[in-house]
Amino acid sequence: MKDFNIPEELKKLPERPGVYLMHNTSDQIIYVGKAKVLKNRVRQYFQNPARLSPKIQKMVSNVAWFEYIVVDTELEALVLENNLIKEHQPKYNTMLKDGKTYPFIKVTVGEAFPRVMLSRDRKRDKSRYFGPYTNGVAVNDTIELLRKIYHIRTCNKSLPKEIGKDRPCLYHQLHQCDAPCMGYISKEDYAKTIDRVLDFLNGNYSEVLKILKDKMLAASAKWAFEEAAEYRDLSERVKALAQKQKASDTNEDERDILAVALKDDHCVIQVFFERNGKLLGREHYHMTGVSERAEAEILNDFVKQYYAGTPFIPKELLLELSLPEEELIGQWLTARKGQKVTLRVPKIGNKEKLILLAKENAATVLSRDLEKLIREEKRTVGAAEEIAGLLGLTDVCRMESYDISNTSGFHNVGSMVVFEYGRAKKSDYRKFRIKGVNGPNDYASMEEMLTRRFTHGMEDSRKELHNSFTRFPDLILMDGGKGQVGIAEQVLENLNLNIPVCGMVKDDRHRTRGLYFRNEEIPIDTHGEGFALLTRIQDETHRFAIEYHKSLRGAAQVHSVLDDIPGVGEKRRRALMKYYQSMDAVRAAQIEELAGIPEMNRRAAESVYAYFHKDDEQNGETEE
Repeated sequence: MKDFNIPEELKKLPERPGVYLMHNTSDQIIYVGKAKVLKNRVRQYFQNPARLSPKIQKMVSNVAWFEYIVVDTELEALVLENNLIKEHQPKYNTMLKDGKTYPFIKVTVGEAFPRVMLSRDRKRDKSRYFGPYTNGVAVNDTIELLRKIYHIRTCNKSLPKEIGKDRPCLYHQLHQCDAPCMGYISKEDYAKTIDRVLDFLNGNYSEVLKILKDKMLAASAKWAFEEAAEYRDLSERVKALAQKQKASDTNEDERDILAVALKDDHCVIQVFFERNGKLLGREHYHMTGVSERAEAEILNDFVKQYYAGTPFIPKELLLELSLPEEELIGQWLTARKGQKVTLRVPKIGNKEKLILLAKENAATVLSRDLEKLIREEKRTVGAAEEIAGLLGLTDVCRMESYDISNTSGFHNVGSMVVFEYGRAKKSDYRKFRIKGVNGPNDYASMEEMLTRRFTHGMEDSRKELHNSFTRFPDLILMDGGKGQVGIAEQVLENLNLNIPVCGMVKDDRHRTRGLYFRNEEIPIDTHGEGFALLTRIQDETHRFAIEYHKSLRGAAQVHSVLDDIPGVGEKRRRALMKYYQSMDAVRAAQIEELAGIPEMNRRAAESVYAYFHKDDEQNGETEE
């Protein structure tokens, strides 16, 4: 943000709770924090930097401007902080690296003909939820088993509204669905089936096990031993799942045990899941941005981020260390669960032994994964730093790469690919249909795409919007040398933007041999991580552009064949594509066959037939 005077803006900070967001010169959000009193907290960053850790000093040196959001309570600030960290992934925040969530079995009892499915979220709707479960494979097996035994529908049709509007699906032909979509089973009989499913999920699994045992014995009697073994294995999985899990509204004991292992800039959090007095499972999570952070601070950030994303919160957390924000986090978790959540740091007894066990497991995982983590960091963050050093830039967090694709000038399209900290950020990828260029003119197409991209970003910034366009890159990568770089630099100059542009220069075999930057070619180590990252970006940019071009080209071909037929609109086009596997099959179809499709009529069928056979009639080759 231009003309942002930090000392003056510090004076305007309110004495209220809230969240603050630090931006760099590229308008990226590099840090998100919360404060009980915004005025006091934010001023600390700028008044005495020497008292800050080296990591925070570096963050402050990159701050171009800041903004803040005022809320009513510190608890509201904590929730907002979590949401903003998850959305923006700021560089200097301690981040939960893994995005693991645990599944529920969801029964949509609010529907006329309920379905059984896996869900990663527990929503406040009319459905029944069972779980969460630590074994996603067992959940899928159980759902598949219930569908096979009780013939529950798998489709997402709106019933009874859509009954009889389509053919029965393959599952009905395999005798795995009673086809309520065709009215083959009444609502009352289907409801009885769902009651049996709910009975099983509530722990009464004797009926299912009896059915599986009967099938296993029947298969053995036929000497179908592989089939019998499959039923046996399914029985064992169902037993394990049903014995360990109950519906999530159980009143039995439930607790998570958390411990941390830290070494240099790498950290693992180990979580044990205890339900009904039994240790059901465990998971570990890697944290990034932990340098110069105390273990208690890291654990504090983990608890906030992890329990903001998981649908299930236990009644008790056993922690290795006291959290800096323990009281506030306890209030927040209690509000989320709807009943009291307790945070404890056990010092004696079995609970302390569980903490020590979790600590030992965390250290083991960190030791095992450390080499892999270091290698991953080198190929991502390290590679980006290598490119920055090669070009003499201080920081290259966000890189954007662009490409043009066309076929002899037909359907000119452009692609924008984004990498942050050496990793692809696919949510920020964008596609462009080139509108103002006719023919194969890559330079003109590139100029249009870049102009639209940065103009869009500037307009959204003026509206104080935050999206992938308002986040400008630290470096633009062009798939070419001087010519491509010149186009990009001219666009930026016209828009009064100062963003470095680098070209990837090719050799005679179309392999990158060096970088073109600030009017000179810079050699690059083709065996280094920086070169490997540039190659990944280059390949990804080509792939994204070509796939988009193929999709448009395919859509145009479909349009030219079907949508130009008189009497065939969108609905009939979809019906023809559904019933026939190819255009040749449509061409070979007779009028009576075409008219038999529910979405068609006799007149439309004759129109389709005539369209595909007009050349035959002109050549005197019509069938008798």
